[in-house]
Amino acid sequence: MLDFAIFAVTFVIILVGAVLYLYPSSRRVSGIPGLNPTDEKFSCYLRVMSFCSLRDGNLQDIVNRGSLHEFLVSLHQEFGPVASFWFGGRPVVSLGSVQQLRQHINPNHTTDSFETMLKSLLGYQSGMGGGATEGILRKKVYENAINSTLKNNLPLVLKLVEELVGKWNSFPEDQHIPLCAHLLGLAMKTVTQMALGESFRDNAEVISFRKNHDAIWSEIGKGYLDGSLEKSTSRKGHYEKALSEMESGLLSLARERKAQRKQTVFVDALLQSSLTERQIMEDCMVFTLAGCAITANLCIWALRFLSTSEEVQDKLYQELEEVLGSDPISLDKIPQLRYCQQVLNETVRTAKLTPVAARLQEVEGKVDQHVIPKETLVIYALGVVLQDSETWSTPYRFDPDRFEEESVRKSFCLLGFSGNQTCPELRFAYTVATVLLSTLVRQLKLHQLKGQVMEVRSELVSTPKDETWITVSRRS
Repeated sequence: MLDFAIFAVTFVIILVGAVLYLYPSSRRVSGIPGLNPTDEKFSCYLRVMSFCSLRDGNLQDIVNRGSLHEFLVSLHQEFGPVASFWFGGRPVVSLGSVQQLRQHINPNHTTDSFETMLKSLLGYQSGMGGGATEGILRKKVYENAINSTLKNNLPLVLKLVEELVGKWNSFPEDQHIPLCAHLLGLAMKTVTQMALGESFRDNAEVISFRKNHDAIWSEIGKGYLDGSLEKSTSRKGHYEKALSEMESGLLSLARERKAQRKQTVFVDALLQSSLTERQIMEDCMVFTLAGCAITANLCIWALRFLSTSEEVQDKLYQELEEVLGSDPISLDKIPQLRYCQQVLNETVRTAKLTPVAARLQEVEGKVDQHVIPKETLVIYALGVVLQDSETWSTPYRFDPDRFEEESVRKSFCLLGFSGNQTCPELRFAYTVATVLLSTLVRQLKLHQLKGQVMEVRSELVSTPKDETWITVSRRS
């Protein structure tokens, strides 16, 4: 009996010690309210006996909610604008209001939070390998490459848009048009040709690219964020094969373009810099992946929302007529299309286009009374903030007129969706979407299908869960 008691006490001590070791912070992060790790906390007997140290943190909670965004919505509803949780074994602080985001001071503010998160998921480094200064220089090279690509290739965007609008114009007025299929196709053609060159005028090249793009994007958008990728050998193998093929293809293409000494597209601009081959490949990967997803979904949501409001369409049509007349759009005219910008801003806000971003806290920081320790991952719960009723009146209503208010524009800018902190891929998407709207709205009216329910898949970029359809009619 005594031997059994000694064994029992010893086992309990070992078990408690193991729990404390595996979950060293069953306490919340620096006293910030939030969740403790929930996975197998008190059913880890097998893990203790096999010396396994797997930690999922709150990943199962994320899976149960359906997405990281939905998880953050519930987290901030329960714990307020500053809340903590565990991503695997890593403590995370999430900020869910404009006021708290305004307070968050980070020396790494010159980097783009969306790009930081995407590169982290892909296993890439943000800088040149030599510190913050090199990271800033690399960011400038990347942004200048996108800007020069748009400047040199706007006629290509206009040509691809006109082809699509011409196709829609030829349809009978009662024909249902699948927005997701058509606009993802437009985005794929636009981004690949402008990023990688004329070889992607071949549809076979675009189809091959799309196969790997979809395999990679679906996993970094969900599989990594909810931990499910690591638990499926077949999915992980499929993802790694697609990533390897894409990386190999981009490296080969960059070498070919360097030998040809062309200077017309995104990869050419990178080749003029001091970046290594690996860095050029990584930046091409980020631009093509994020550029396609953000451009396609900005256009999808913009046309979807426009189809629900004839008044907004008519107001946009009047602006386009006044600024452009019968002329095609040009880069110098885009800043004059203020209402078009409001429509796109409101599309980003209403659709929660990029609902999550992240930064690494490089030095100790503070929000409200809460200390954020160095090297803590800080999540910007943008999807939560974009529909916060304290910041936006009637937050679920599509209303471009709200952006006539200076306070609304400032809040939007603070979140990184306009101004100097806008991610380059979003600026690129705004340009493509503006070309699309300027061409389409002057020729056609958009109509929603009655009874169609729109559900959102909120991952790295918010996407309709199912195909969404509209009809069009010609302007008289």
